[in-house]
Amino acid sequence: MKIYLKIWRQKNSNTPGKMVDYSLDKIIPEMSFLEMLDVLNETLLKKGQEPVAFDHDCREGICGMCSLYINGRPHGPDEGVTACQLHMRHFKDGDTIYIEPWRAKAFPVLKDLIVDRSAFDRIIQAGGYISVNTGSAPDANAIPIPNNNVKVAFEAADCIGCGACVAACKNASAMLFVAAKVSHLALLPQGKVEKQLRVEKMVAQMDKEGFGSCTNTGACSYECPKNISLSHIARLNREYLSASILNEAI
Repeated sequence: MKIYLKIWRQKNSNTPGKMVDYSLDKIIPEMSFLEMLDVLNETLLKKGQEPVAFDHDCREGICGMCSLYINGRPHGPDEGVTACQLHMRHFKDGDTIYIEPWRAKAFPVLKDLIVDRSAFDRIIQAGGYISVNTGSAPDANAIPIPNNNVKVAFEAADCIGCGACVAACKNASAMLFVAAKVSHLALLPQGKVEKQLRVEKMVAQMDKEGFGSCTNTGACSYECPKNISLSHIARLNREYLSASILNEAI
């Protein structure tokens, strides 16, 4: 099939970008979206033109690198998938596809479709870990954990940090990402020791990075490729309120 592409091209963070038109023939429905971009880049290289820069790594929906805004939606029209898991069968012959990078102040464009998502790394560095000395690994059944806690913690741990929640939010909020990281540690015994300090540090870093406030519209959860629930944001708010009250008491 033949498709028409409108792709955001930007040389670097300091240079204005623009949408550039391309067209491709003989695209097969079984191709992944990133394979289609590979074909485009091969075509551009043969013509002596600059290929389109885009992030990718595992191409298995695990790493979260393939952060693309496709036809106005993070990761494209399919649900519960990353851009690398999206296939061209979701488009029709003659379709025009708009491809853009994430749009957020905290995610500046580096080149073309690549954005700097190191803000997420700094949030994790601020407190998204367990630093207490727990000794050697205990037996799996040594610390009983309620089954529901395990289930919810694993759901939160599914977050791959792709940034789709930020891209989907009209305020570019990172609440779902931070909530997932806070939630899965707060639910486990090993993470409870530092939970007050963790949530305060991570929320403070999130605000420092320039992410917006939560809109409560649910767009983040809807567009999340791992279907992270909004209930984690509620838990984040409870943990933060609890930590604030304890600090005032002290």
